[in-house]
Amino acid sequence: MKAQQFKTKCVSTRAARRLASVSIGVVSLLAMILATPSFAASALRVGISQPAYSFVPLDVAIQSGTCKAAGVDVEKFIFSGSAQLHRAMTADSVDIGLGAGPEFGFLVKGAPEKAIAAMADAPEDLALVVLKDGPIKDLAELRGKRVSMSTKGSLTEWAANTLSLQQGWGRDGMSMLPLGSFSAQTAALKTHQIDAMVVEAGTAGHMEEEGSGRTLVRFGKVVPHFHIHVTYATDKIIASNPDSVKRFMTCWFDGLAYMKTHRAESVKIASEVLDMSADLSGKLYDLLMPHYNLTGKFDPQAMQVIAQSIMDMGQSDAKPDLTKYYDESFLPTK
Repeated sequence: MKAQQFKTKCVSTRAARRLASVSIGVVSLLAMILATPSFAASALRVGISQPAYSFVPLDVAIQSGTCKAAGVDVEKFIFSGSAQLHRAMTADSVDIGLGAGPEFGFLVKGAPEKAIAAMADAPEDLALVVLKDGPIKDLAELRGKRVSMSTKGSLTEWAANTLSLQQGWGRDGMSMLPLGSFSAQTAALKTHQIDAMVVEAGTAGHMEEEGSGRTLVRFGKVVPHFHIHVTYATDKIIASNPDSVKRFMTCWFDGLAYMKTHRAESVKIASEVLDMSADLSGKLYDLLMPHYNLTGKFDPQAMQVIAQSIMDMGQSDAKPDLTKYYDESFLPTK
């Protein structure tokens, strides 16, 4: 009887220990779950105004895992110009937009957004391209000629108008045609429907690589103090989930940091995303990396130039005070 009681007691003790062990494990698991931030809930729809090398840090951030580490699940959308991007943001189809500096004009006109970071500065990513064996040999010959841009009110339109003003031709010194995507503009140039086009550096590089095009002007020298690209966020996502906006900015800047120290990997990602040769991707990496803004802060001198651009393009009757339209509180503090 005593032996039986002892055996039962031992079994009960072992069972109790197992139960205690399981309970401790469950409690530990629950503690881990509660202690882990709910990053998975931060899904963001991110739009880019054009497929361009300047936006490659987003792809690098996604593929290198920096977005995941920041707790952001990014769904990327590609548009054909700034007008499409900001229409999508106004319609609540996109939360974050990667666009151009002069797109502040949409905010001045009432788009429900804020600019949250300066992405890149001098517009080295923008080029004026002509046919390599075409009739245009130098810049002076472009006066009065047909030059394409992406959309009305876009960076490409303003850049061309600024160049025209600097040449003394007036704002309408070239006949500007909005043709949408870079591929549409390239086709128009090759078929002589236009005489030149203002496009991003990747498109210019493609044409130079295949021997069909020649870069006549690189706009970094035309507008040295500038923010060529800016990150925008809708008022809705800022109000409803500001933490996710801040995480996205962490994701972006960690992606930039990764790019600076991982050239080969970044060149490969850009080559695949933009369907370009590794050689061209490497050249664009070397050209553009020095012009990314590593803090995201808006430079007052650059903002004055952007404000002037908005007035120049007829989006405001007076030079607007752009400090009302950006918010630097989402930038990483480290």
